[in-house]
Amino acid sequence: MTDKDFAPASTTNLDRYGSPELPWSRPRDVLVEDTPGVDLTFFLATVRPDGRPHSAGVGAVWLDGALYFTSGPGTRKSRNLAANPACSVSVRLRGIDLVLEGTAHRVTDVSTLERAAAVYRSGGWPASAADGGLTASYSAPSAGPAPWHLYRLTLDTAVGVATAEPYGATRWDFRR
Repeated sequence: MTDKDFAPASTTNLDRYGSPELPWSRPRDVLVEDTPGVDLTFFLATVRPDGRPHSAGVGAVWLDGALYFTSGPGTRKSRNLAANPACSVSVRLRGIDLVLEGTAHRVTDVSTLERAAAVYRSGGWPASAADGGLTASYSAPSAGPAPWHLYRLTLDTAVGVATAEPYGATRWDFRR
């Protein structure tokens, strides 16, 4: 399946000023073009076991129609995802602010790890697949030691608010 084959099941126009709904292709194409080469900051929101929220920056890339991100196995975000995989990821893209909601699942198959590592390397992070995760000579100071877990976000919904013309706001529902 290619990115262009992956389409939302439904869309809802959230714009209150008369702008038409935005096509999913708008944020998807920016994710394809700009990850990992453009300096984007992705924020992962998870839920602690006691119900309190947690948010942290993650290194993320768009690959094969999905968002992938890394996290050290001992970090709060990885521990939260182990207990509850529901999460959201927010990012400001060229011309559109985007929130992706769904469930994150750890990826351990070597083929996907190697493809993700290649995408990360193309953006300047010298990642490689090893020990059921990704490894490199460095990562975020708070990531802990390698290997780092790779997660795939399975989308339920996404919300985009355009910050450049054509303006608008749309929710895309991917649940089938």
